[in-house]
Amino acid sequence: MSDAPDPKPHAGRTAIVTGGGSGIGLAVAARLAREGARIAILGRDGRRVETAADAFDGAQGFACDVTDAAQVQEAVGRIDATLGPAQILVNSAGAAESAPFEKTDPALFNRMLAVNLTGVFLMTQAALPAMKSAGWGRVISVASTAGLKGYAYVSAYSAAKHGVIGLTRSLALETARSGVTVNAVCPGFTETPLLERSVANITAKTGMPDAEARASLTEANPQGRLIAPEDVADAVSWLASDGAHAITGQALAVAGGEVMVG
Repeated sequence: MSDAPDPKPHAGRTAIVTGGGSGIGLAVAARLAREGARIAILGRDGRRVETAADAFDGAQGFACDVTDAAQVQEAVGRIDATLGPAQILVNSAGAAESAPFEKTDPALFNRMLAVNLTGVFLMTQAALPAMKSAGWGRVISVASTAGLKGYAYVSAYSAAKHGVIGLTRSLALETARSGVTVNAVCPGFTETPLLERSVANITAKTGMPDAEARASLTEANPQGRLIAPEDVADAVSWLASDGAHAITGQALAVAGGEVMVG
């Protein structure tokens, strides 16, 4: 008998990945597709998610604003009808805006809550009933180290990501005997288009050269590097597997040792 790992641990399962058109979401979609899952990629930009889905056999892209409850319910219904009920949900849609706290107006604060927290709530509420009915499911939300420790000048974003972790822990208790696990992954600064915008913002506000601005984001990482989207996808794949059935209510830092919880 071979002890080699199963190359298709997610075969036959339907996985929804929000924000799957780029960055971490795209890396997660690629990993789960390679491991056998039927992939539904959701995002606001319909053309982008359809293009992303075209790269994977059997994947489909669905235009959906995760902050809109009606769009979320419609998208999950369409996925159920075309790919089958979702068994894996990866909440990866997100956005980050920075401002000093005293210059963070209610509109900015509400934007950060809407996409980073309310979107997780709406997507999970739409996908969860099918998982509970099947007696098996995985809900994995992409939070951030900002949800574990906080950073200056991103109070709204940090508040939203702390909210994701609180939601994760509470729902994990409610679903503990249902066969559904609920976890979060918390990347540190990750090499994505979102990070590129952060670098550009630092450069514009401080005059710091691009390379120096990028280096400033790696200072807190003991490994001295940016996290790769594939690092996060590795963690998500494991949490979505049968082997992680005892792991629920956790906020797993994928951050090179920047945050150590224990």
